[in-house]
Amino acid sequence: MKSRGERAGRTEDGRHRFPGHEYPQVIPEPDEVRPGGRPPWADLDPAARRGLTVERVAHALARRGQDGAPPEPAAPRASVLVALFDEGGEAQVVLTRRARNLRAHRGEVALPGGRREVGESPWETALREAEEEVGLDPAAVRPLGWLAPLSTRVASGAIVPLVGALASRPSLEAQPDEVERVFTVALTDLLAEGAFLEERWRREGLAGLDDEGFVPIYFYRVPGDLLWGATARVLTDLLSMVVEDLALGDPRRTGG
Repeated sequence: MKSRGERAGRTEDGRHRFPGHEYPQVIPEPDEVRPGGRPPWADLDPAARRGLTVERVAHALARRGQDGAPPEPAAPRASVLVALFDEGGEAQVVLTRRARNLRAHRGEVALPGGRREVGESPWETALREAEEEVGLDPAAVRPLGWLAPLSTRVASGAIVPLVGALASRPSLEAQPDEVERVFTVALTDLLAEGAFLEERWRREGLAGLDDEGFVPIYFYRVPGDLLWGATARVLTDLLSMVVEDLALGDPRRTGG
């Protein structure tokens, strides 16, 4: 008998759906998958998708009122760090590939971060975990703000994404017990044509389900790799916020 993945014409690790990746990973196959919507920035001129600097992100966070301390979620569980630095006029984000010996999310692309310890603030958790995973000096991170907390299917509780700025490209080293690889991607590359894909999965027990029981799942194709899951949700929130800010214009220049 053929497996569900074979019946759908897909390999277990998703390479049929997302070919050309140097680092294949296992992607769950829900019982039903539907095509998703267009990227939130589909109507944004390609020229406007460049020059997305750390300052641009900071401006968007401030405009949303998300440039201070994050609100305390009802059930805090973990924090992740969206660490950004400018290089060649473009903001780069620090990403990791989780080690394959981990119990959960093995081999997946992730943001530095992890489980909250007793008495820690969200920022303390994110900075501690980033230092443990990739050797990022907490003193090198300038807090910029926060993104909407999110939950996942795997574990209960909220994940708090924090956005921080680095003065330049950091010298990082993956802690092999937790991280297989550390790398960076430019935000403009995530906005490039063909990088973003949305699917709608039928899932049970998740927030954000529509009337038919489907939830949007985001993917980003980047050179040699694939981002999806909670990491893609955080980055989509960040990018959507920046694109919205671009559409509103800079009041310092328009006089608004």
